[in-house]
Amino acid sequence: MRIIKETHIKFMSQRRASFILSLFLIFSGIVSLVINHGPKLSIDFQGGTLIAVQFTQPMEITQIRSALDAVSIDGKVFDLSREEIKHFGEKTNVAIRLTPQENEGNQFIQSVITHLSDSFPNLIPEDSKDFILTIEKVGPKIGAELSGNAVMAIGSALLLILLYISIRFEFIFALGAIVALLHDVLITLGIFSILDYEISLSIIAAFLTIVGYSLNDTIIIFDRIRENVKSNKRASYIDIVDKSINQSISRTIITSLTTFLVVFILWAFGGEVIHLFAFAMMVGVIIGTYSSIYVASPLVVLLHSGKQNK
Repeated sequence: MRIIKETHIKFMSQRRASFILSLFLIFSGIVSLVINHGPKLSIDFQGGTLIAVQFTQPMEITQIRSALDAVSIDGKVFDLSREEIKHFGEKTNVAIRLTPQENEGNQFIQSVITHLSDSFPNLIPEDSKDFILTIEKVGPKIGAELSGNAVMAIGSALLLILLYISIRFEFIFALGAIVALLHDVLITLGIFSILDYEISLSIIAAFLTIVGYSLNDTIIIFDRIRENVKSNKRASYIDIVDKSINQSISRTIITSLTTFLVVFILWAFGGEVIHLFAFAMMVGVIIGTYSSIYVASPLVVLLHSGKQNK
């Protein structure tokens, strides 16, 4: 039983508008990345220390900055007021990300925590253990290694996809799929840059999931195109592609909607830890569905026409 009735939409007639929209989104993201000097990397990649503490009453970020403008540690004074400080979850919870400091001693982190608790003695939980929620420390060398591994993971995935689709279909299909996947990752990365969201290891995992999700839709459409080319040799290639997308559109929309609902629930109710991962997935589901129809397929039409004209 088909929930969505058979459609006869001329998708390829809209390919010029879709290319313009895609170029605009990618260009906007690239401009944001240039202005912000690249993506905002989390502690996983930059190195440093993340301290999360809990107060008994809501705290303003300005209060925390004022308290950290002169932290005396081992006879040296550090100005930590310009470090990244933000709320997470409740306003009673504060996260402080400290970049690696010169001449940072072994007691540096504990001294910062002690300084904070001494600055707000009446706002600390009765049990001092409840004050510290988490401490995460990543060295600069480990951060650089993780960055390289993340780029290698995405690059390797794209190369293997290129090889697989070239064998399974044709090289023009592989090029269309790879460009669509790059399109999805670039737009998602650009949106993160525009919104000033951090790129962490979990977001890299989301990017790889987006690649897999988008590719699944794309391959289903490509498979339809291949079958219809064999059975409708007299029809024009554009008509065959339109027919193939229309045959797949019901499944594509239902799959995308159900997936989107799941990640939306994770985003809304999953808590701070999974919030950005779920957001990346929501963006990826929307962009991935769009690119399967309006980027990968039109590119195959474009490459096929170029091949025929040679």
